[in-house]
Amino acid sequence: MSQPSAQVTAAEISRIAGVTRATVSNWRRRHDDFPAPSGGTDSSPLYDLESVRAWLASRGQVAAASPSEELRTTLRLHAQSGGGTSDLLLLVLAAARRSPEELTAAALLPDPDLVSRAEREVATVADTVPVADAVRFEAVGAAVLRALYVCVRDEGGQAALGVLAERELEDSAASGAYRTPEPLADLLAGLIPGSPVRVLDPACGSGTLLAAAARRGARELYGQDTLPVQAQRSAVSLMLTAPRAEVTMRAADSLRADAFPGLVVDAVLCNPPFGVRDWGHDELAYDPRWAYGVPPRAESELAWVQHALAHLTPGGHAVLLLPPAMAGRASGRRVRAELVRGGALRAVIALPVGASVPLHVGLQIWVLQRPEPGGPERKSVLFVDATETSTPSGTGGGGTAGATRARGGGSRSAAPDWAELTARVLGVWRAFTENPDAFEGEPGVAHAAGVVDLLDDVVDLTPARLVRASRAEVDPAELSAEVDAARRDLVKAAKSLARTAAHEEWGSAGAAAREWRTATASDLSRGGALTFLRTAPEGARGRAEEAERADLAEAGDANPEAPAARAVLTGSDIARGSGPTGDPSELRSAVAPVVAVGDVVVRAVANGDGPMARVAGEEDAGALLGPHVHLFRPDPARLDAWFLAGFLGAEENIAGASTGSTVLTVSPGRLRVPLLPLEEQRRYGEAFRHVHALRAEARRATRLAEETARLLAGGLTGGQLLPGRDAAGRDTAGQDGGAAHPHGADSRHSTYGPSST
Repeated sequence: MSQPSAQVTAAEISRIAGVTRATVSNWRRRHDDFPAPSGGTDSSPLYDLESVRAWLASRGQVAAASPSEELRTTLRLHAQSGGGTSDLLLLVLAAARRSPEELTAAALLPDPDLVSRAEREVATVADTVPVADAVRFEAVGAAVLRALYVCVRDEGGQAALGVLAERELEDSAASGAYRTPEPLADLLAGLIPGSPVRVLDPACGSGTLLAAAARRGARELYGQDTLPVQAQRSAVSLMLTAPRAEVTMRAADSLRADAFPGLVVDAVLCNPPFGVRDWGHDELAYDPRWAYGVPPRAESELAWVQHALAHLTPGGHAVLLLPPAMAGRASGRRVRAELVRGGALRAVIALPVGASVPLHVGLQIWVLQRPEPGGPERKSVLFVDATETSTPSGTGGGGTAGATRARGGGSRSAAPDWAELTARVLGVWRAFTENPDAFEGEPGVAHAAGVVDLLDDVVDLTPARLVRASRAEVDPAELSAEVDAARRDLVKAAKSLARTAAHEEWGSAGAAAREWRTATASDLSRGGALTFLRTAPEGARGRAEEAERADLAEAGDANPEAPAARAVLTGSDIARGSGPTGDPSELRSAVAPVVAVGDVVVRAVANGDGPMARVAGEEDAGALLGPHVHLFRPDPARLDAWFLAGFLGAEENIAGASTGSTVLTVSPGRLRVPLLPLEEQRRYGEAFRHVHALRAEARRATRLAEETARLLAGGLTGGQLLPGRDAAGRDTAGQDGGAAHPHGADSRHSTYGPSST
């Protein structure tokens, strides 16, 4: 019995044929012989892949957009054949070692010969990669092998590996596997002093941390992962990216079945799984690795910490990415105390929210060092609070959004400014390691806490708590000057807000509110007044939405290459009023529209505070559209952009077009827009422009007021600032109905001054 063919969306057909999605929409409407839907819904149809390919061949559209797309399509087509794509990882490695001429010759072989050759080539690399069983490619099919050879020949092994990862090794909540962002991996590797040669990652995943170690010169890379397919992926990826390194990879649970029991290395890098209760607490109770105490059942992270220390040479360093809760949980107090008392813990660094998955949690980096027999006594531990690292510069919002901090309600999707974060953390760490006893720290950012001071009843190693305590070290004169500068900025912002609020070019509609005829955004799109665009999601969950939006996209509006140099405009950027801050490496899409000046962008999720829509300005131009943002591109001859943004983002309009209970998802086609002449639209548009400016000025003034208040409160409680001698008298006089303050509201007279030293 023949197996059913795979199904594809209209957007996937566009990639297969190497055309735009709008072209596929035209084919569907204009050609009666276009394959009928074989699944999906009326609004989101799915098509039989073999029928589509036959139709394309009959019209001369036989070439895919790229070899990687051809490989992706062929894998979809043969998905039901029973062959696993993990075996193909080995073939990628073997093929990458062949010349283009050899790969071309292999692709031209008859099917039986091609299968035999692939199996022979895989056998040559099988010893270097963890493999459960002997590889057989009969079930995979020669078409897949041929597409893989061509992809490796034309685009390289990493491109083919990426396609296989999409299918077999997708980093998702379902698999529980996530890639460590490359900038974060480089930061963790940079915290290893010197030039380590032998590096181990006992939870290697896709090998990102080991690849970062290889970029720093490591030549012996050891990795282990519970999932065999992850171990294979990591091995192949490392052999492609670091061909000079010796890669040894094993598939097993590192805590329960350590594959390297006698191995000692110069450095350990690890991003272990968090919150795992079934990690082997009972059977490992007497394990010799627990030199600092048996990790409690709820503290699997402390087991990973001691596992890393057990594999280090004396003086070697381990750097782990860990959840913040383990720094202060009562259950782990005794082990934390022993790590501090024994000199193994060297630093704890708090990262901003959004640095890595889970994006809503500010993770921590723990730096450890295995004590050397007879080595120097370690009297202090470095604590760094990098949670207030700003998002990337170049943001909008009147030039203020660049100072938006991740701690204060930071966006889950806004990536930190990695250049600033890396420079700050490495700079402080290097200063500390050069001379720990003389390290003076940086008030509010870094503090070296004495071992004796840390060994209290709770042994709370949270950086924010210890660094904030170091504010007392701030010089009073410096803080006073900082407060004065903040107050001056606040006064300027308040005056600007007052001028903006004084705008009065609107009036009452009279006895009754004005009414008008409206049309949905879908109606306006069908009439050509505007175009919908949205980043096409990858994976099965996004296929239905992708097919629906394929009908609305126009040719030339997407950016299939999604260059990493471009930032991503996110829904949080719209809510905060900032410019694009999203990390393009986190954008999981092959098709990302490019934002242009005059586009109207609307948040796709209605939860949370802040505006729902805005008009893209110069600071947004060229950014990639984020996955949770709708883009409306109006025809300027028929729709005013600010008029459109004002009505699309109205509370009643958003509520009427949203579905869901906990998470409100906006259906863009259901948003309604009044039908008004263009001149009248422009009058409304100008009014909405003033509303946007008022909101931006208010946001700026609020931020500066909070910053000024924070500095004043910290200075008063830290002893750097003293209240003025006449402050209490003036307050009493004001309460008793006395004379008003002679300086007025805009006075720069200060009732605070620096304390004497």
